[in-house]
Amino acid sequence: MSGDERALVDVAVGVVFRPDGAVLLGQRPVGKPYAGWWEFPGGKLERGETVEHALARELHEELGIEVHASYPWVLREHSYEHARVRLHFQRIWDWSGEAHGREGQALSWQPATRVALAPLLPAALPVLRMLQLPARYGISNAAALGDDEFARRLEAALAAGLRLVQLREPDLTAARFEALFYRVREACRRHGARLLVSGAHHPDYWRACDGVHLRSAQLHSQGARPQAALVGASCHDGAELARASELGCDFAVLGPVCRTATHPDAAPLGWAGFEALARGTQIPAFALGGVNPGDEAVARVAGAHGLAMLRGAWPPSPAVRS
Repeated sequence: MSGDERALVDVAVGVVFRPDGAVLLGQRPVGKPYAGWWEFPGGKLERGETVEHALARELHEELGIEVHASYPWVLREHSYEHARVRLHFQRIWDWSGEAHGREGQALSWQPATRVALAPLLPAALPVLRMLQLPARYGISNAAALGDDEFARRLEAALAAGLRLVQLREPDLTAARFEALFYRVREACRRHGARLLVSGAHHPDYWRACDGVHLRSAQLHSQGARPQAALVGASCHDGAELARASELGCDFAVLGPVCRTATHPDAAPLGWAGFEALARGTQIPAFALGGVNPGDEAVARVAGAHGLAMLRGAWPPSPAVRS
């Protein structure tokens, strides 16, 4: 709430995953503000505590589970009638024990992409939308591969589970890009994947699919969030991440993390630099630049939502034996 001058209360919040991908929510007990509303579990930081320590302590006290590792994800602020809170959301896959409401609260495991509980705390709603973002984001590479070869590799990636694609081909002629757009859109729709078009291309294209991915140069020229179901943004520093959040973008790609062949002169952030920026972001950040599927574990530790890949998203198809 704009203009709220109350002191911020820091809260560690856990998005706890089961092996099947379900996430855990708890119902606030009688006697607390918003009693009966559902939320992600967590609690206030005590003096001198890190987010990780506070979260492990709170989830043991509230749920009876042992958290072995938690990873930074997004930082959100919200003003309730009873408090102004800064919510440090951490994702947790590595835990043990059996979750049960030690404070008498009801618990529910829900599919991460379609939580069916109500009412939900207002601060949880944008987080549920973030959970619908897959962990891999493929950026097209048709100019280098050729349209037919790219289409073959796209089909293989979609069949293997890729569900978020950006069509970014500024070097193609207008006619070639248009033909490729319809080809890629049809493949994505057939597999249930979402397609974004780079802001380098005409708005008619991203209006005809699932959204737009803004270039970093567009972040400050955009007066408001584009009217699209899904909006991504390319970012290279903290100021651009903050602007992407201010515009209401759904996610960012942040990089380059490593040195790349396409931009050899760009100074890489490194994983430590990525983590320093991503820890304060209000929207999920994909790691971009010289990353490949084998980097998923280190990306999680650094706070990345997932990996955005150009070459790494389209490995060559295995050779077919005659």
